[in-house]
Amino acid sequence: MKPEQSLSVAIIALNEEDRLPACLESVRFADEVVVVDSGSTDRTVAIAEASGCRVYVEDWKGFGRQKQSAVDKCRHNWVLIIDADERVPPETAAAICTSIQDAAIDGCSFPRKNFFNGKWIRSCGWWPDRVVRLFRRDRGNMKDVLVHETVHVRGVVVDLDTPLYHYPIRSLSDVLVKINRYSSLGAEKLYQAGGRSSVFKAAIKGIAAFMKTYFLQRGVFGGAEGFILSFSHGVYTCYKYLKLCEKKVQSHES
Repeated sequence: MKPEQSLSVAIIALNEEDRLPACLESVRFADEVVVVDSGSTDRTVAIAEASGCRVYVEDWKGFGRQKQSAVDKCRHNWVLIIDADERVPPETAAAICTSIQDAAIDGCSFPRKNFFNGKWIRSCGWWPDRVVRLFRRDRGNMKDVLVHETVHVRGVVVDLDTPLYHYPIRSLSDVLVKINRYSSLGAEKLYQAGGRSSVFKAAIKGIAAFMKTYFLQRGVFGGAEGFILSFSHGVYTCYKYLKLCEKKVQSHES
């Protein structure tokens, strides 16, 4: 008889008291939940502890290393990595429970349903937005990058049809916060890779990113949400390259 497989859930969090409860409720089927917090000033830690999670508070190390730290603390055969703004619907939970008992599978990917203003966004490159999030703990790891981290699985990865739900944006103010944070991280990633930029290049990159998202990725058919997301992506891209220019100047001055 094959040994029963068990599941850990790994979550990183920062000031997620509003979204974490629904996330934790959606993963109650797991055998344990590990939360690595990076210094929340709200009730995030208290909520996680009250829900029975194993909670650790650590300095921020970048998305890849922070998530790997959470994975390293997991105790079970399989790990599911999700963010505090994600949910695992019942049909996906059932698919996960079935998949981890299959000896031929080393990892699974999921499509993500991304929501904004209460709407499921199918344009702007937001669907199917497939991500690998489930893997055998001894067969997978997070790639060591500052942002846009992914899971590397050594073995067979199966594409499941059941989705994860993703609620990445609270408000327009949240969009601005994300643009600032992610453009800084993106600029640092480009800088470490030896990337080059200029004000002209930043402008062209930003315009191209908007055009691609709004027209090629059909944001034009997404109403107000499609325009906002396309415009935001263009602004993010422009600022990422402007901040790369800034870093280049600062490195020459030091």
